[in-house]
Amino acid sequence: MNYKINHEGDLVFINFEGDLIGEENGPEIIEAVNDTLSNNIIKCAVDISEVRYINSSGIGVLITILTKFRNKGGEVVIVNPSEHVKKLLAITKLNAIFTIVDSIAEAKEELNK
Repeated sequence: MNYKINHEGDLVFINFEGDLIGEENGPEIIEAVNDTLSNNIIKCAVDISEVRYINSSGIGVLITILTKFRNKGGEVVIVNPSEHVKKLLAITKLNAIFTIVDSIAEAKEELNK
């Protein structure tokens, strides 16, 4: 799995590519999230449009990201999951706790409400 973290004003964008398997670099991602939160950036868009597969550890990474941002009074938006990933989020009922949008533009709009 590859990922990139970009900051734009008071928003952070995390882009994942490939298979979201948390064992690979989950701790590294969470450390980057902690650094972001220490800079008082509390709004996050997680772009998973290029993710083909998520295992349970990958789901754990997403939940940890959400929990950390919400504990600071922030929010996380999931951007453009594939149909396969949408089904997984529905089966696990995570679609009820994550805000899911179709584009970065929608994510920005949602996070700036």
